[in-house]
Amino acid sequence: MAKRRISKKKITLFVVILALIIAAVCVSIYVVNKGKDDNTIKVESEDTIEGYDYTLDSNETKYYKNLFKELKEVLEADDVDQDKYAELVVKLFVTDFYNLDNKINKNDVGGTQFVYKDFRGDFEKLAANSMYKSVESNLDNKRKQELPEVVKVSVQKVEGQPFTYGNNTDDEAYTINFDIEYKDDLGYQTSGTITLIHNDKKLEVAALEETSIN
Repeated sequence: MAKRRISKKKITLFVVILALIIAAVCVSIYVVNKGKDDNTIKVESEDTIEGYDYTLDSNETKYYKNLFKELKEVLEADDVDQDKYAELVVKLFVTDFYNLDNKINKNDVGGTQFVYKDFRGDFEKLAANSMYKSVESNLDNKRKQELPEVVKVSVQKVEGQPFTYGNNTDDEAYTINFDIEYKDDLGYQTSGTITLIHNDKKLEVAALEETSIN
């Protein structure tokens, strides 16, 4: 029996149709993924303070960014005002830690860059399992959850006194009381006390005592 021959024109048409189908699928995938990427929150670094490893993220509030700018001016001065430095570290830490509205998920703990380096790991775990525990994921930028936004932090008192941590003692540690104002009152912490210790030329949070809200 003679073999049936396939027309070259049919083969060419089949290849063209197949190529068009593949192209259409690729375009569809690209459009879908592009749409997803456009809805995904992107956090980038906007500024840094050289010599101190402080960074400013793009998703911080206007209030926080103004504090960061002020801190940069203080630390870049020829003679650093240590009391002002301590005050700004507390304001920045408190603003970022208690502001949950701009956090991506419960593991996006704020203020950690101001925490004493050896305590950061434990601090992040504790926060993720307590205050940040109920923060829903906002990777797709569609979260409807109502979360606190810090609009102002006031420092009541700045004083130096010894503070012992582990086998070390900082004789010039700072003890600072603070009050928090929120955009809306959602029942979150409004006051507390922070202890700052010296780590080389940096001041870092070594203790946080929250005032009871009951």
